[in-house]
Amino acid sequence: MRNLLWCLVIASCCFSSCSKKKCSYSDDGVVAPTTEQQAVKHYLDSLGIIATLHPRGFYYKIDNVGMGSTPGECSQITMAYTGQLTNGKVFDQQNSFATELANLIDGWQQGVPLIKNGGSIWLYIPPSLGYGGQAQKDATTGNIVIPAYSILIFNIHLLDVQ
Repeated sequence: MRNLLWCLVIASCCFSSCSKKKCSYSDDGVVAPTTEQQAVKHYLDSLGIIATLHPRGFYYKIDNVGMGSTPGECSQITMAYTGQLTNGKVFDQQNSFATELANLIDGWQQGVPLIKNGGSIWLYIPPSLGYGGQAQKDATTGNIVIPAYSILIFNIHLLDVQ
């Protein structure tokens, strides 16, 4: 009986550790081409926006660095954000959106860890660090909401990091 109990305890530990979701993060090391970086810079200059160039080729502007935890690739994060195109059209807006950082586009995976819990940042993402040549459609209507090769602008408020 004691051996059976130990076998159940060991089996339970093995199965519970095996069933835990593993982070699927894989850094592909993509750097935006110079032409895309220049296009983002031209957009920023045309509006008088001063932002910092990240080594991966996107630009960012930190409004509030925040305090506490910095998200890692496999962190579960909750944020509020607005996403828009360079023509000012808002394509998405969420007041509370939770996901694993690894599930997001490259520009977010590299940009969000620049702030901490409670922080806010603007990301100016060239196409190759966003959706590239794949237009994004509204799931309900089928209408294109993000054209292929779009520069993406996000205002992100990091609400929670776990």
